[in-house]
Amino acid sequence: MKILKKLLIGLMVIVLLLAIGIFAIWGNEIRTVMSIKKVRGANLDHQDGAVYTMNVKGGFYFDEFLKEGGAESDGELIDFVTAKITKGLIDMGIENPEIGCSSVTLETVEGDRIFGRNYDFDQTNTCIVFTKGKGDRHSTISTVDLQFLGIDKEKGIDGLMDKITCLAAPYAPLDGINSAGVSCGIYMTYQGGEETVSTNQSTDKPDITSTTMLRMILDYADNVDEAVELVKKYDLHDSANTSYHYMVADESGKSAILEWVPREGIDTTDNDGTQRELVVHYNDNDAYLGEKEAAADYQWITNFILNPGYYDGVDESNKKGYDRYVRLQEVLEEKRGIVKDEKEAMDVLAQVGRRGWNNDDSNSVTVHSAVYNLTDKSVYWVSNENWMDESAIFEFSLAE
Repeated sequence: MKILKKLLIGLMVIVLLLAIGIFAIWGNEIRTVMSIKKVRGANLDHQDGAVYTMNVKGGFYFDEFLKEGGAESDGELIDFVTAKITKGLIDMGIENPEIGCSSVTLETVEGDRIFGRNYDFDQTNTCIVFTKGKGDRHSTISTVDLQFLGIDKEKGIDGLMDKITCLAAPYAPLDGINSAGVSCGIYMTYQGGEETVSTNQSTDKPDITSTTMLRMILDYADNVDEAVELVKKYDLHDSANTSYHYMVADESGKSAILEWVPREGIDTTDNDGTQRELVVHYNDNDAYLGEKEAAADYQWITNFILNPGYYDGVDESNKKGYDRYVRLQEVLEEKRGIVKDEKEAMDVLAQVGRRGWNNDDSNSVTVHSAVYNLTDKSVYWVSNENWMDESAIFEFSLAE
């Protein structure tokens, strides 16, 4: 019996030491996985995916990602995330399929600044991701399409391995807000000829991919100008043979649209993504875009390049989302860019919800709509165009 007791005690000590060691290595990851909650189930009859929330513990290694020079491709990003988060023991994946979207900036009658965004795709599951700031890194709320991480569209998060895969979610945001009152979104641009050609800059700058650029803005930008300066430091490499532009806004009311287009006089077909350079369109200095844009302090965006001359000599049917762009402009002009509150801002987004829209691409549903209040650092979030269903409406805040 004494020998048995000693063996049991020895085993308990070994198990305890192993548990301590595992928690020392993966403590933040374990707590993050344990925080995942399903807050709304799927409704396949309405093409609704499930909605989850996740509270990220620790810094998720993004500081290291930037210090090590970022990533030039999805493969490099996956290698980094796998090595850091799972220590190479579990494979992880990040994908970026074709998406369509719309965004607007607005002001409430009380003077709050608003950034609104529709994310258009097809049935998929969503995770609202919360990160905590530390040092010069801001706290954030962002939205992630779990299909990008390889989560099954119909099953959703199904078991421990799927939850572990979700640890990569901070690297794949589609839109979000930070505690400094900065919001940003990403939108496809369908650049190139018969096939979409991704931006693939090639200079001596460090490299960054589409969604990690958005993550960088959310984590480190205090305002629009800082966001632009951060982006200028990197070569952009769009993911999965697609191309994107961005809109970013801050609590001062300033906003900007960031696009990557061919250098003047070079590759007018835009079939060589290495020849693109960043151009920035600010809301207070965009008369060259058109009379409507010049007359408005607000901005709006869908899925085509705004830079003047881009479609010269090209069939303008390539302007994906132009019909939605015009509709948003009409609604914003009617309201003069001012809404009563977040609910009325959501009504603006509902004007171009895809279930009731004559779609010009394959994206058949609006997966989520988010109204970010940049003044009080909050979000009013609706799942799958269920505008009047209280169970599909969520409100979160970064205010301390």
